[in-house]
Amino acid sequence: MVVLHSTDTGSDGVCVPLEPFLHQVGGHLSMLQYDAHTVCKPLNSQEQKFYESLPLAMRCFTPQYKGTITVHLRRDSRGHLGLVANPLKENLEPLQVSPDSRAVAIWQTLQQPASNGSSPRPLAQLAHSLKESTAKVLLSSDCHLSTQASPQEESADGSQVERRGFNPWGLHCHQAHLTRLCSEYPEDKRHRFLLLENVVSQYKQPCILDLKMGTRQHGDDASEEKKARHMKKCAQSTSACLGVRICGMQVYQTAKKSFLCKDKYYGRKLSEEGFRQALSQFLHDGTRLRTELLEPILRRLQALLTVIRSQSSYRFYSSSLLIIYDGQETTQGSPSGAPAKVDVRMIDFAHATYKGSWNEHTTHEGPDPGYIFGLENLIGILQDLQEGE
Repeated sequence: MVVLHSTDTGSDGVCVPLEPFLHQVGGHLSMLQYDAHTVCKPLNSQEQKFYESLPLAMRCFTPQYKGTITVHLRRDSRGHLGLVANPLKENLEPLQVSPDSRAVAIWQTLQQPASNGSSPRPLAQLAHSLKESTAKVLLSSDCHLSTQASPQEESADGSQVERRGFNPWGLHCHQAHLTRLCSEYPEDKRHRFLLLENVVSQYKQPCILDLKMGTRQHGDDASEEKKARHMKKCAQSTSACLGVRICGMQVYQTAKKSFLCKDKYYGRKLSEEGFRQALSQFLHDGTRLRTELLEPILRRLQALLTVIRSQSSYRFYSSSLLIIYDGQETTQGSPSGAPAKVDVRMIDFAHATYKGSWNEHTTHEGPDPGYIFGLENLIGILQDLQEGE
């Protein structure tokens, strides 16, 4: 289902259930899956305006913007609390979920009632279905997650669960978002969400690197307290010396048939050399370095650098850059010689600013120097990897 715009009908007659987007590797706002090709996130008016006025040259480096939609909380027949969207009347077909979609499967599995069938498992207890603590499971900086059903494990309440492939960061963000909505708003409150292209929908086992770009992360509207906090994070991480730091990643390990996952806390601790090693790890499938990915990734990054250099007055504060490839695809030894399929996309523009944006009292001149600094260093490190093949 693709929805371009929506209206506030106020009707709960037909709703699209939203599932947590379990290929989310970074960020703090919950990304939700609307359909196989569309995700949604809480609307920020500055980000919406950015997408609506996006320069033509940048459109191939950002997710396609598909409009907005109304979202609200709703409990199902078993008492599970979730988010649902009201689609346009002309788009009322049910949500189509691929039988291979593990994102929906894991969420449904974790929401199963306890073994006695007497009551639904509360959202806050979902992580307890695994043997480790919530913090350790959801915020682990180094975890392997199987992409195939493994032998069932006994949870704390004695019920059996299957571990399937998912990145725990998406569940962490979703749990935090639902908790905040429940505590701050009535259940029938309508919320506006942005609809965006699911940029990993075409990949079987999407390997994703989320990079926070630039030497500055606070927006022009940041409070002094927030400004100081973000400046400290930059100073203590590779944002200062490289103009880029890791916010999260998942890498498919072919032999183990699992994802290796890293989060933003791991990325903040990396030295410059650690960052270089992490880039190499992102391109390693557990058996070999995927050197065939370097050339197409570099071409894409160099094309983006050319575009960014031409965008006068734009500042992409706190935005991220995604590097994506398919962990299940391999072109090694392929007679066709076809290049590996990779992608590079910019995301998260809540703090972006440019001439003509809402923040008229602060206008920057020329292209974004911090972003360019980060891109140039990223390209240089990948070129070093390429030369050392």
